[in-house]
Amino acid sequence: MIKIVILDKGFVSVGVYTQGPDWCSLDNAAVIRRWGTTRGLGQIAADGPTSSTVLDKSPKQTFPRHAIINTFECDDAKWEAALGVTEDEPKKKKKA
Repeated sequence: MIKIVILDKGFVSVGVYTQGPDWCSLDNAAVIRRWGTTRGLGQIAADGPTSSTVLDKSPKQTFPRHAIINTFECDDAKWEAALGVTEDEPKKKKKA
């Protein structure tokens, strides 16, 4: 499941989301430097990145659950290419 995650201190990232009891992670992650939207983060969550969206690829991101401010579930098919998710990689499904 690909999610946009808003973390404390203003970080906004996207990737294949996994949630544990205390820690969460994003694989195939990117920091969203510029949303490139006219309708906010919900727009790119549903429609995928726009031509104006700027993503800074990053290694796996791990963060404490209490640092999450908000999440947006993404349309996986519209994000996979931008994040480099391949068909042979399982999309992790954990508790929301």
